[in-house]
Amino acid sequence: MRRAAVVVATTAMAVSLAACGSAKESDGGSDSSDSAAKKGDDIKVGLLLPENQTARYEKFDKPMIEKKVKELTNNKGEVVYANAKQDASLQNQQVDTMVTNKVDVLIVDAVDYKAIAGSVKKAKDAGIKVVAFDRLAEGPIDAYTSFDNVTVGKTQGEALLQALGDKAKDAQIVMMNGSSTDPNAAQFKEGAHAALDGKVKVGREYDTKEWKPENANANMEGAISALGKDKIQGVYSANDGMAGGIITALKAAGISNVPVTGQDAELAGVQRIVTGEQYMSVFKSYPKEAETAAEMAVALAKGESLDSIANDKVDSATAKGIPAVIVPVVSLTKDNIKETVIKDGFYTIDEICTDKYKAACDKIGLK
Repeated sequence: MRRAAVVVATTAMAVSLAACGSAKESDGGSDSSDSAAKKGDDIKVGLLLPENQTARYEKFDKPMIEKKVKELTNNKGEVVYANAKQDASLQNQQVDTMVTNKVDVLIVDAVDYKAIAGSVKKAKDAGIKVVAFDRLAEGPIDAYTSFDNVTVGKTQGEALLQALGDKAKDAQIVMMNGSSTDPNAAQFKEGAHAALDGKVKVGREYDTKEWKPENANANMEGAISALGKDKIQGVYSANDGMAGGIITALKAAGISNVPVTGQDAELAGVQRIVTGEQYMSVFKSYPKEAETAAEMAVALAKGESLDSIANDKVDSATAKGIPAVIVPVVSLTKDNIKETVIKDGFYTIDEICTDKYKAACDKIGLK
């Protein structure tokens, strides 16, 4: 798939970039050939994803990683998959199982970035390299790929300000952040506050347990009750799933024409953008991220260097100088649906513009 043509400039890295230095100086990452025995294409890649409520994991990430591993190993590589369904304890058990099954490398998108640290160490002690995927897990991580998460939040905040226009200076908004167990959520929040602070009033702010739409819905109902339905001019939502729950609460209270942000370019989110119920989402090139994770995993499993793949280094709380690839992001609105999700092959016009949405699609020229 092709990457989107319109890219938001990376102005603030998702995690602190380490100073220049050789891979040998790194505590967290290395050139990957120091302890891994050279292997051929017959490798086993363990893939651990955090949940199955967000559409991206099953629809995009899993099949894309599987496809890329096959391509890189002449169809000899195997991907062993497990989904933690938002249960950090279950994910730790899944790592144990992967260790027992002697996978050659792990790709881990952590449910809880701190709780996974012991399991990452257990894998490393067993000689298994670990790629942190999408979320920077703690522990002795060998490689990391994700998006510029601070810029994601800034992109959302700036879009909300754009939607509010001249009314922003007198506006009161609600902020619906992601789960406190997800390090990305803290970075989205940081970026959003960098854009919004001093320009709008934040009437209520929530960290939403497990990113669940129903929890966002309940939080939004609480905000409406506390602030009054005529006192909310916009909502910062950290992702599309929560935006759906938020919009349901707004509708139930008789509130309309309030811009709501999102992230992930989920089909339902794109359709809400088409109708105007949701103002924007953040489109992220999952093909690029997934392919990079697969490239890193295969190289690590084979005992090869990451020098030709990773062009950055990042630090976590427990590891320094982790080889990393940070993927740019795109602000998705009704004006660039064709240039983003359709061009990159995420959805077809027919998938977006079903009978329910055809009139709205026609209105914005999406046909």
